[in-house]
Amino acid sequence: MIGGLGGAPAQGGCSRSGCHEPASWRIDWRNPRIHTGERFKTWLACDEHVDYLREFLAARSFPLEVHGFAGEGEPRNGTTSDTSTEARS
Repeated sequence: MIGGLGGAPAQGGCSRSGCHEPASWRIDWRNPRIHTGERFKTWLACDEHVDYLREFLAARSFPLEVHGFAGEGEPRNGTTSDTSTEARS
């Protein structure tokens, strides 16, 4: 997790264990059993691992959103949101 709970990450690498690639995706998610309301966590992902991390969370039925990540806490232009945990476009 980068940037604390609900915090906007400034920059970072992929959250996949052992990966040191720069992040190009931001995955905001929450575990409804322990996170109430608008509390969520953020993982960052490289292009290679975004689907793996999204599917890991979706398999647990965690609500999530996937956005492009350009650093400095801002999503990049032309990104998609994935609130239904379906495959991103």
